Amino acid sequence: MAVLGPSGCGKTSLLRVALGLDAPTRGTVWAGATRLSADGQVLVPPERRRLAMVFQDLALWPHLSVEAHLRFVLSSVGVPKRDQEERIIRMLEQVELQERAAAHPGELSGGERQRVAIARALVTEPAAVLLDEPLSNLDLRLRRELLGLLKGLFAQRRMTAVYVTHDIREAVALGDRIAVMNAGGVVAVGAIDALRGSPEPLVRELLEGLTWSGL
Repeated sequence: MAVLGPSGCGKTSLLRVALGLDAPTRGTVWAGATRLSADGQVLVPPERRRLAMVFQDLALWPHLSVEAHLRFVLSSVGVPKRDQEERIIRMLEQVELQERAAAHPGELSGGERQRVAIARALVTEPAAVLLDEPLSNLDLRLRRELLGLLKGLFAQRRMTAVYVTHDIREAVALGDRIAVMNAGGVVAVGAIDALRGSPEPLVRELLEGLTWSGL
């Protein structure tokens, strides 16, 4: 699911409520048949929701190597040490960082740092991953490359992902469905072809001028 909308419309707040960092003032957050938040209360804390997050600023730890980033989060969720090595090797291969395992964030390129953040989120095998405009600071070539990587990883793992963006090209490239937000609410949900026929002015405005030769 790609969540598309202008700055300030509530996209990041949506992710914070899903993570359990904020409680919804009304409504209920569900994961399958489990209520996570309701009636202004967080019922299941963030650490028990099995959700992973890729932040816009990446939030990498400068003193940890690429491998140590993955080992730290695996230890934090209780993965036995005997199983960590196999997961780390497999994950680094999937994001093509196996040759950079010993490097620290300050020694990596922007695209490589993005790959570390993605690997750190996925290595714990979460129930779902939330991504808050993770590619907004990259050039077009790197964005295209990493969108392809994300799409392949999500398909391979058959996992739920919610990708927040203000760029319609990213939403179309990655989202099986797109939710369009405005002023704190969702105004339309669907595949791109269905959204093109939406009566909502904001949806039509966002779709106008879409260049299919971009991403």
